[in-house]
Amino acid sequence: MSIRAAREAELTVLREIEVAAGRWFRDVGMPEIAGDEGLPLDVLDGYRRAGRAWVATDAADRPVAYLVAEVVDGNLHVEQVSVHPASARRGIGRRLLDHAAEHAAAEGLPALTLTTFVEVPWNAPYYARCGFEVMADGEIGPGLRAIRRHEAALGLDRWPRVCLRRRL
Repeated sequence: MSIRAAREAELTVLREIEVAAGRWFRDVGMPEIAGDEGLPLDVLDGYRRAGRAWVATDAADRPVAYLVAEVVDGNLHVEQVSVHPASARRGIGRRLLDHAAEHAAAEGLPALTLTTFVEVPWNAPYYARCGFEVMADGEIGPGLRAIRRHEAALGLDRWPRVCLRRRL
């Protein structure tokens, strides 16, 4: 497996990976999340054009996972990381997070941030094992607060959510 920049021709594959990975949410009583269509292609392309969209590929150079990020409050914010279920539990998500951390450090950014579900095993508990810590309310900047307001408007606060940070 290797990690490289996402290509424009692969954006539909990234959505397919996200949709496939999202199906696991059905198993934890979150069918609304499982039915999500994934990030729109123009949004994915924006991350790609900004140089903040990476894929993990198989031996044939086909994407099996991806991560997109943006700078929020002076940190690299992981907007989405998805691993296709057929490639899950092999450390691919962690390798993508490590790649994003290396990119952030090279840009002089002090941390990775993300927002996630508290009680979903492959969300907050997983990220804690990857070095992320819960951010205290006073540590959450205006950009991350805006993201949380948007998530709440989408109905994601129906389930407990948290802001996490991994210092670099």
